Amino acid sequence: MAGEAAAAGTTVFVSPSGDGTAPGTPARPVRTLSRARDLARAADHGATVTVQLADGVYRLPAPLVLDARDSGVTWTGAPGAHPLVSGGVPVTGWSIADPARGLWSAPVPAGLTNTRQLYVNGVRAQRARGRVPVTLTATATGYTAGAATMAGWRNPSDVEFVYTGGDGLWSTWYGLGPWTEARCPVGSITGTTIAMAQPCWDNSTKRPPDPNHPTRSIGEVGPGDLHAGRQPAYVENALELLDRPGEWYLDRSAGRVSYAPRPGEDLRTADVQAPRLETLLAGANLSNVTFSGIQFAYATWLRPSTGEGLSEVQATVSLTGRGAYARQGLCGQVAGGTCPFGAWTKAPGNVSFHHATGIRFLDNAFVHLGAAGLDLGHGTQDALVQGCVFTDISGNGLQLGDIDVAQTTTAGELTQRNRISDNHFSALPVEYHGGVGVFVGYVQDSTISHNQIDHVAYSGISLGWGGWLDKVHKPAQPNFSRGNVVADNLIFEHMRVLSDGAGVYTNGITGPSLAAGEHITGNVIHDQAGPGNAIYTDNGAAYITIAGNVLYHNFRSWAGRHTNDTAGDGSLDPEDVQHNWWEGGEPASSARQVTLAHNQLITGPGDAPSSIVDGAGLEPAYRGILSASFAAPAAPAAPDLVEALAGNGFAYVAWTRPVEEGGSPVTGYTVTASGGQRATISAADLRRLGYVKVAGLTNGTRYAFTVTASNSTGAGQASRPA
Repeated sequence: MAGEAAAAGTTVFVSPSGDGTAPGTPARPVRTLSRARDLARAADHGATVTVQLADGVYRLPAPLVLDARDSGVTWTGAPGAHPLVSGGVPVTGWSIADPARGLWSAPVPAGLTNTRQLYVNGVRAQRARGRVPVTLTATATGYTAGAATMAGWRNPSDVEFVYTGGDGLWSTWYGLGPWTEARCPVGSITGTTIAMAQPCWDNSTKRPPDPNHPTRSIGEVGPGDLHAGRQPAYVENALELLDRPGEWYLDRSAGRVSYAPRPGEDLRTADVQAPRLETLLAGANLSNVTFSGIQFAYATWLRPSTGEGLSEVQATVSLTGRGAYARQGLCGQVAGGTCPFGAWTKAPGNVSFHHATGIRFLDNAFVHLGAAGLDLGHGTQDALVQGCVFTDISGNGLQLGDIDVAQTTTAGELTQRNRISDNHFSALPVEYHGGVGVFVGYVQDSTISHNQIDHVAYSGISLGWGGWLDKVHKPAQPNFSRGNVVADNLIFEHMRVLSDGAGVYTNGITGPSLAAGEHITGNVIHDQAGPGNAIYTDNGAAYITIAGNVLYHNFRSWAGRHTNDTAGDGSLDPEDVQHNWWEGGEPASSARQVTLAHNQLITGPGDAPSSIVDGAGLEPAYRGILSASFAAPAAPAAPDLVEALAGNGFAYVAWTRPVEEGGSPVTGYTVTASGGQRATISAADLRRLGYVKVAGLTNGTRYAFTVTASNSTGAGQASRPA
């Protein structure tokens, strides 16, 4: 067969209707990607080798794994084709299970043991969730409940508590910092005793406090314990909470999937997919491999469903392992702390490469994914990601570099000379809201340019690591980062759920000098949804140039200054902030290595140079990807974290905006009081005000408030009441 493939030239043809034993010719294509890989390995690599995918769905029984033997191969969709590489399985055989509740159920597909996602006609369903139905008093191992209600639930060990951060206008923030959303599963429930799963519980409640900085753990990134009395914002993944259209539940013990259809959905004909694999594609120790015109979809990530949960630190990086709270990443902070400082555990990518040179992802789509979309880890060099769409992803859209190797003398361990350009990151992270559009660890001489990043739950771009030690006047973690550029990106509608982030967020040492440090230039950042900054140079962020950016309709344009504890000479971390156009910034000054000069105040984009405003975001050849669609039109997801403040005969109501808008922009919101009073506000006015006033209320009366979002399809589900 290898001889037949070579004789056919340098192209191996693949089709979902092909034959597993075929030679991969146009007339006799192979059926599976693994068979195509093996034929490509056997081909003559003295010439270009291409694997061409015909239109259709390629269901992977196992991850497609590549190595050095696959170097030099191009994987591409056939002309006009839109091949989909799927780690999911169809869910069929639906029938009415509970007419009174509008619930349907189907048998769990063969081979599916667990998953955290379900999609109906390409639209992500919400795992059944709700408010805690009982009062909770925190204990050393979990909680004492005010009643035994939850002890009667099916499969209590599948239940998950969600600790959403954020600090909206009047909300109490939960969890491990306003920028986090920790998740810990329940271990068991007996009567009124709730034992939380380990090690997530200890890793989220026992982080050693820093005696010199009482609001922080000794890791300095956030608190040592869950805030608000360890109260969860939500309970998730319980059949008893399945009470709204668009929610679902996997009953692993009974082998059934339950779902409440949205209006207009017919489960007898709908395309229902459950992700089964955690990895679609992985590669290492290879070079010059290209992927073009392919959609990667329907993969999950199951670590958060184990006792590890997601004990988040920042940007979905978390503590893992028993006793991690006492030692992981705490180099120099505690005896036995592992090195380097800040070496916590990064989330995986559903598509993942490391120690790879010349990898190219061109015009692909990363959609309906349960971890990070694409992870380019240690030793990724000369990679190009261009013209791709990243949307409906549970965690970070794209990850570049790692955080567990900060210094190295081995050239192959460096992550360097990569370019992330002309991609669209939108409607993410959907599940782990502490994620970001683009996450960059320790990287050098790499460029992130001309991307559009919009409708993200937290920060748009996050670069750097290891700078938090300046909170206790210690040097930031030394690292090999240098020469990175963030240029000409268009970022808006960021911080829709969490806070204390930015359109562009930077942490730690970025280089040895201003010339060889990080350059943030030509970006347009506007209409920030939650508290934070347009550009945020956070702890230990040194040697950064911020120039020629246009920043408007943000909570703050730029923050901040930090003492240069690395130098220890009383100066500030060096920054050069010049020739920006912003609504609110600091006056010109030059002191202690921070320069602000020639920055102009504006009221909107019309006051800034059109060359910058028009030049940011996707370049003209790539703007067609903005209209790409991967799901049926839907109403927006429900708003979240609704909070109300009482007034004299009225109430102010605020909420976080949905990351998922259903394929068309949200046009407005409706707030409904339990007494029937209603108030509406347009999306534009909400961006300007941040709240709505509900009038006609009676003083001394208790009210609950719900919020719905609407788009061209219609009104979505109401929020949980506040």
